[in-house]
Amino acid sequence: MPVITSPQEFNVEDLYVDLSAVFDRRLYLKCEGFNFAGSIKLKAATSMVDAAERAGRLGPGSTLVESSSGNLGIALSIIAASRGYGFVCVTDSRCNLTTRQLMESLGSTVHVIAEPDRDGGFLGARINYVRALCASDSRYVWLNQYANPDNWGAHFRTTAPAIAQRFPDLDVLFVGAGTTGTLMGCARYFHELGRKVRIVAVDAVGSVTFGGPPSPRMIPGLGTSVRPQLLDESYVDDVVHVAEPDTIRACHRLASRGFLFGGSTGTVVAGALSWLEEHADGEDVTAVAIAPDLGERYLDTLYQRNWLQDIYGDHVVAAIDAPDAYDALAR
Repeated sequence: MPVITSPQEFNVEDLYVDLSAVFDRRLYLKCEGFNFAGSIKLKAATSMVDAAERAGRLGPGSTLVESSSGNLGIALSIIAASRGYGFVCVTDSRCNLTTRQLMESLGSTVHVIAEPDRDGGFLGARINYVRALCASDSRYVWLNQYANPDNWGAHFRTTAPAIAQRFPDLDVLFVGAGTTGTLMGCARYFHELGRKVRIVAVDAVGSVTFGGPPSPRMIPGLGTSVRPQLLDESYVDDVVHVAEPDTIRACHRLASRGFLFGGSTGTVVAGALSWLEEHADGEDVTAVAIAPDLGERYLDTLYQRNWLQDIYGDHVVAAIDAPDAYDALAR
């Protein structure tokens, strides 16, 4: 049994769920939610903080500040608490209440942006607030997950090599696109490795990351209203956009088989099933999708019928209970 001295030392790297019994598709789900932060964001957070410390940007008296829809905020809250830094998370009204409470329980300050920026949406408004905060006091240090190469570097060094080792015959990898740190780290790794692995980015409908038109999004995690600086589309083979009702159906189908995952995972799974239906129907391909987190933080949203009804209407709630609607994702 491993013995650790800090929470960021613990991460379960080699855990996969075979989804063939759930969706009748050969798709393996890499589960990244089994660490103290509960999500894949602990890797990027640790990598960025370590680099800032080596560069002398972080030291005694520093306060981290970052824009986050939730998971990175929790990861940075844990690291800040364990290393003696302050932390201010700038989020918006879509952040789950449970996520905000977790950060505050760890001693972090959570600032909620209530109004979106006219051009940059909620993300633009969050970034503007972060910049203003840093300009007001030199003790604030912004890691800037949207442009920080240590974000994708974490997955280049850990996530992608673990997948490559576990699946030497990997044909296609599905990665959700938020900051695109996980996407770029994995895509760059397989490109440099020389493995012919097809990299498919999964994005949310309404996200501008890959040039689509902006529209309101209620499920945090994937998608952006400002194109991430980390993104280099030359490493991406395909892009799939997933509507939020399909995310919800995928999450509830997984939950009906005992797997409680978050919204980002539901989006990635729905996108992977859609791509496999179109491009690999009947073919024997080895496919892996990355699940960023688990579902406990979404109990008052994705798994709360009243919330779903208020946001999406009766037809989406009815589809959750319809087996044919689930099965349509796998056809």
